Amino acid sequence: MEATPGRERLIEQFKADGLKVMFGNPGTVEQGFLDAVDAAEDFGYVLALQETVAAGIADGYARATGGAALLQLHSGVGLGNGIGMLYQSLRGHTPLVVVAGDAGVRYDAMDAQMASDLVAMARPVTKYATRVTDPRSVLRTVRRAVKIALTPPRGPVFVALPMDVLDELNSEPVLPATVPLTDVAPSPASVGRAAELLASAARPVVLVGDGVALSGAQRELVAVAELLGADVYEVDSSEVNIAASHPLRRGQTGHMFGPHSKELIGDADGVLIVGTYVFPEVFPELESPFRAGAKVVHIDLNAYEIAKNHPVDLGLAADPRQALHALAGVLERQLTPQRRAAAAARLDVRTRERDREAGAATEDDGTPMGVFLRTLAERTGGDLIVFDEALTTSPLVTRYLPAERPGDYHLTRGGSLGVGFPGAVGAKLARPDRLVVGFAGDGGSMYTYQALWTAARHGIDAKFVVCNNRKYRLLDDNIAQYWRERDIPEHGFPGSFDLSHPEIDFAGLARSLGAGGMRVEKPDEAVAAVGRMLSHPGPFLVDVQI
Repeated sequence: MEATPGRERLIEQFKADGLKVMFGNPGTVEQGFLDAVDAAEDFGYVLALQETVAAGIADGYARATGGAALLQLHSGVGLGNGIGMLYQSLRGHTPLVVVAGDAGVRYDAMDAQMASDLVAMARPVTKYATRVTDPRSVLRTVRRAVKIALTPPRGPVFVALPMDVLDELNSEPVLPATVPLTDVAPSPASVGRAAELLASAARPVVLVGDGVALSGAQRELVAVAELLGADVYEVDSSEVNIAASHPLRRGQTGHMFGPHSKELIGDADGVLIVGTYVFPEVFPELESPFRAGAKVVHIDLNAYEIAKNHPVDLGLAADPRQALHALAGVLERQLTPQRRAAAAARLDVRTRERDREAGAATEDDGTPMGVFLRTLAERTGGDLIVFDEALTTSPLVTRYLPAERPGDYHLTRGGSLGVGFPGAVGAKLARPDRLVVGFAGDGGSMYTYQALWTAARHGIDAKFVVCNNRKYRLLDDNIAQYWRERDIPEHGFPGSFDLSHPEIDFAGLARSLGAGGMRVEKPDEAVAAVGRMLSHPGPFLVDVQI
């Protein structure tokens, strides 16, 4: 094969792996590579004004496509800027292929400007981190990285690309990476054992996470839950694993306090865990939250998560879809008429409860945000993609825009702020045929507000909503819990939680970045705001006062 510069061949490798758009922010040590990017056919570059924004857009793009996304960061300083967002991608299992340049292998001994150990920096927030030092192994290394990123448990990977390595002639073959198939079914004996452990439960519970969505196991999950008559709680969950309207879905266990999760599942005598780790709270229970004697079955492709924190009776390292399909089949054959009747009765109770809740959800609460969301739901019929970083306003968002269909809802994950707006930009770029609305709190939005400029520059018609309560409201809620646990009298919240002064003109900021924007202070302004947002050609932001 005729040799060409490594920087050009690298682009061909990315294209062979379906990575035809790169998100990034440029730097000097990547200049030769980015020059080649500019000249390449059928390969695009989406410019962000800061690396955190680029990483957030890439994360949203990957989540919306269901595949990998390509992210370019600038050496150690750019990697440092992006690390907080890469942590979100790691926790959320987003398959990002992250590349960063450095001045060159020949300069390693000089300890020069911007010299840093990129691999050591990237390793804590990626599945795999490496640096190419031989011009004959550039594409080989990238293929390995792509394979690792896309193999469950998915996650970000990092490859450092020295300038002099990419300048060398390269004759490696351009071949797509081989990603192993992981649709592994458990053995009939192990499925039978799982059915035996769960079938007799009088108070069954199913705990699920995004492993269900990744394997496309939503239908199989519902089948098993209905056969057992089991409440379903979402744990490490940021995608649609079960429709919000299903009567057995009981919501999320939460990510802050272990006692809350324990309260939800403490009475269960049979627990099925699928596609999640347990438990992801910031302040988890150190002792097992499961009832003594409860039978626990854990299904996950990620064997590391099975019994990681608490013992289980049976762990199955298997694809959730295959395992749940097999489990449903065994339960269909083996459940006694009495157990079927008990399961049907539990389902009937939850169905009647859900019917009552659905009636109450049709009315708004009269607040600007309530009117805005109700109007948005009515105007769109719920046919939109929501990227949700509303945090304390999320319950209201999902009340009017419930997460029903896979791919229509993406929730923030990982604990780092700032993914809501860039995530919406990435999702809209991936799904240009769909209406995409990103929700963020006023605090979270300011981490990555520059995403609106990227949307305007590249003609990405995403919409944005600031849930503006002039504070880091989640911190107010969390410190109130802290005070209660320690019998500390309530008092004024720390001043560092307050964002009310000086006041931020979010609509004005949006306009300065090339997007449209308006502010909603009163309920009667919310209806017009929805109309303006939906009719505006290009990115548009609504600042809703709470």
